[in-house]
Amino acid sequence: MEVHYLVFLLSIFWHGCQGIMWSLAPNTQKCLKEELHANVLVAGEYEVGEASGQRVDYIVRDSKGHILSQKDSIAKGKFTFVTETYDTFEVCFISKVPPERRGVSQEVFLNIKVGFEAKNYEGIGEAAKLKPMELELKRLEDLSEAIVQDFTLMRKREEEMRDTNESTNNRVLFFSIFSMVCLLGLATWQVLYLRRYFKAKKLIE
Repeated sequence: MEVHYLVFLLSIFWHGCQGIMWSLAPNTQKCLKEELHANVLVAGEYEVGEASGQRVDYIVRDSKGHILSQKDSIAKGKFTFVTETYDTFEVCFISKVPPERRGVSQEVFLNIKVGFEAKNYEGIGEAAKLKPMELELKRLEDLSEAIVQDFTLMRKREEEMRDTNESTNNRVLFFSIFSMVCLLGLATWQVLYLRRYFKAKKLIE
C-alpha cells in the first residue's frame, strides 16, 4: 500500500490550524505527522467524500505504534486525544476497495486544532457559568500559558543543543590529542627501531 506523508505545523500553540483537503486514491494511505510534547490536547474533525463500495478508515498512533484513536468506515466525525509524552504522532487515512471493484479517488477534509485552540470554551463557559468577558479572559490566560510553555520548551531544546555541541567539541579535542600522542609515539618507536637496525648493520655508530 502506497504511503504519502503530509507535514503540517502543530507545534505553535497560539496559531489555529486551518483545515486541509486532499484527494485519497483507491487502496492508498496518507498520513499527517508532527512532533508534540507531553500533555497537549489535540482535536480533529474530518469528512470523507462518498464512494459506492469503498471505505476509508482512520487511525491515530504514536511512534511506538500505540493507537490513540481509530475508526473504520468513516464518513464524518471528530476525534480527540491528549499526548502523554513528547513524541511523533500521526493521523492516517486508509482507502480500502474490494478487488472486484474499480476504485475512485475520494476527497478528504481534515481540520486539526492543538493546545488551547482545541478546547471547547463554550462548554467550559456553560459548565462554570462564566460571563463572556470571563470566558475571554480564560481563553487569554490559556493562550499566555501556552506561549510560556512553548518558549520554555524552545529554551530547553537550545540548552540541550548547546550541551550536545560542547560535548561533541570536547570529544573531538580529546580524539585529536589522542591521535597526536599515538602518532608521536609511533614516530618515536620508528626512529628508535631504525637506529637499532642501522647499528646492527653497522651503518651508523
